[in-house]
Amino acid sequence: MNRCAWAKTEPSIAYHDAEWGVPQHDDRVLFEFLILEGAQAGLSWETILKKRGNYRLAFDHFDARVVAKYDSVKEQALLANAGIVRNRLKVAAAIQNARAFLGAQKEFGSFNAYIWRFVGGQPKKNIWNSLKDVPPRTHESDAMSEDLRKRGFKFVGSTICYAFMQAVGMVNDHTVDCFRYSEIK
Repeated sequence: MNRCAWAKTEPSIAYHDAEWGVPQHDDRVLFEFLILEGAQAGLSWETILKKRGNYRLAFDHFDARVVAKYDSVKEQALLANAGIVRNRLKVAAAIQNARAFLGAQKEFGSFNAYIWRFVGGQPKKNIWNSLKDVPPRTHESDAMSEDLRKRGFKFVGSTICYAFMQAVGMVNDHTVDCFRYSEIK
């Protein structure tokens, strides 16, 4: 069975086969990926996948309403939690992003309605022959990054936004020889 070249070991294989690129419209799931993609900056995605369960516990199962209320005591507890990436800027960004996330929900009715506008509401199906063909960013991710920053989001550069778009199925970036390419609609 052919897979995308980056899915070589667990937990990446299971994540690739079951989640990566599947269109997501649940605000909690979208918030989770927004936080995890920001935490991944400068690290391997495999590192984040291994810590994902710890992140879910540490960040109250990615309930943005709860995370938005975190205070300095909770922030210090997160920075002491060896189960997550203990980077002060990334932890502070997660809390700030929860607040900005709630603002987008209020303005658009849901974060889903807001974020999917960047691809016209439908997943973009790309045609990549190999991993080297996949760009690190696109015009859509540039626009998303710029708009998110204007709304107060942090750790949302264009490359992070594109990784988010890939993860939540806004784009199908499975290579054409991958068994998931044609499965994902």
